[in-house]
This record gives sequence, C-alpha cells and structure tokens, in this order.
Amino acid sequence: MARSRQFDEGEVVARATELFHRRGYHATSTRDLGEALALNPSSLYRTFGDKHALFLRALDHYQASESARCTAALEDDRPVRLVLREWLYSMVEPTDLPGCLVIHTATELGTDDPETSRRVDAAFQGATAAIAALLRRGIAAGELAADLDAEATADLLFTTLAGLRVRHRAGHDLQRLRAAVDQVLRVLG
Repeated sequence: MARSRQFDEGEVVARATELFHRRGYHATSTRDLGEALALNPSSLYRTFGDKHALFLRALDHYQASESARCTAALEDDRPVRLVLREWLYSMVEPTDLPGCLVIHTATELGTDDPETSRRVDAAFQGATAAIAALLRRGIAAGELAADLDAEATADLLFTTLAGLRVRHRAGHDLQRLRAAVDQVLRVLG
C-alpha cells in the first residue's frame, strides 16, 4: 500500500517560490530544492514531476498573490495619483525578497521557455490592464486630463514599475527610486 504524503503541498510550493525568488531558476538545483523543502528526490519528482514543473507551480503561486495585491491596491477609490504613488512606492520598500519573481523570470529565461513566457506575458498584461483601468477612472472623474491616452500611459507606468523592481533588486537607494516615481507621475499632469 502506498504511503500518504507527509507534507502540505501548498506549503512546499510557497517555500519553493521563495527559494526561486531568492536564487533564480538556473541557480536553484534539485538538490537545493530537496534540502530547502525537506523532501527527498523521489517525493519531489513523484509530487511535482521535475524542477521545471515545480517552478511553474511556484510562478503561478507568486503571480496569484501578487495579482491579488495589485488589484486590491489599484482598485482603491482614493485619488488616482495618490493610489499610483503609494502602489509604486510599495514596490520598492525594503523587503526580505526584493524585486519581483515574474520580472526576474522574464530577464533570466526570456522567451526561451514557452510556458514561463506565457505566464510572464499574462502577468504583464494583467498589471498593465489594471493600471489602465485606474487611469480611465481618473479620466472619467476629471482627476486626469480628458485627452490622456490611458493605454499608452499604463504601458509607461508598467515599464517604470519593471525598472523600479529591477533597481530594487539591485539594492539601489530608496530615495532615488521614490524620486523616479514622483517624476514619472508628473506625466499625468
């Protein structure tokens, strides 16, 4: 008779997510995963298939939590500029795991892996769409100029966000990153 699993699969995925976020895909070996997750190789392979399959689960886990956080922040009904400023500032606050796993994945794996590329594209599109929706709300409420191109401005703000997350990961000065946020928000008029 097969033994039942002695671990919580969701907890293992969450811990794997942290390890991949901290080290990256290529720098995380199967041995590293086994040690960090306290799983022997057979349990790891039996449950997740392989390192790549576990990475995809980790990326999905990360994106689900980041997407929920992003949606909650951008659906705030306070003035649009304030919402954007606080949200962008939150992306560069000191954290144990700086940067963004999705952006790290995009820079590390690029378009070489169709499964990760699809996930990265979906995450980027989702974030850009959420920003555009907030901008359209600001235009409709008269907070932003009526002729502001919400989609183009959302692309600009998302590109700024991606750069901020990379610079955050690189340890750049918080005040300089906040100054960059303030400068880009001046584009809104």
